[in-house]
Amino acid sequence: MAALRGVLFDVDGTLIDSTYLHTIAWWHAFRGFGHTVRMNAIHRCVGMGGDRLVDSLLGPDRDREQDGAVKDAHAAVFSTLWPYLTAFDGARDLLVQCHRAGLKVVLASSAREQDLGVLRATLGADDIVDAATSAADAKESKPAPDILIAALDAAELEAEEVLFVGDAVWDVQAAGALGIETIGVASGGYSAAELREAGAAEVFDSPRSLLENLRDSLIGQRMA
Repeated sequence: MAALRGVLFDVDGTLIDSTYLHTIAWWHAFRGFGHTVRMNAIHRCVGMGGDRLVDSLLGPDRDREQDGAVKDAHAAVFSTLWPYLTAFDGARDLLVQCHRAGLKVVLASSAREQDLGVLRATLGADDIVDAATSAADAKESKPAPDILIAALDAAELEAEEVLFVGDAVWDVQAAGALGIETIGVASGGYSAAELREAGAAEVFDSPRSLLENLRDSLIGQRMA
């Protein structure tokens, strides 16, 4: 196995507590176009790309000409919630410890560029982030692996040289398509059992929990 050179991090729901804000934003967007979609159903799809989320929740018989407007409405509502974004406890310190260990720190985000700027400001770790991606960097959204391929390219890393940290089953599936092991964090609403069933190599309750067990985690083991 190649030496560990970097860690890719999902951002929404992994480092930033935003999953339920996205759920509310999508709920409002759907309502604005006459669609009543349960919040719990929306939550189960957060982490997919917006195109896949809309397709999954509204189905094939919808008016597809509205898709772009629905996604724009979600973005507009989510932007009003930016002031409520917070970094998870331990998130920045986790990145700092990886950086101090000599690993490249890569934000493998599929957020819109505008949202990513706010997420990065909320995280406050730009001084130790080596590379970052946004939705503009991927042709296909998660669970397709495009955004992770873009993150590897941006950081000049190979799949066998990294681990991925994510909160959703879609993260695990995307990484698995490239043969990248995923460390799950149950901070975005998916349970540890669901993340393991999707293929996560190990799961921690939160970024703080991963930080406190970093030496014994896959990150620490791969560095040993």
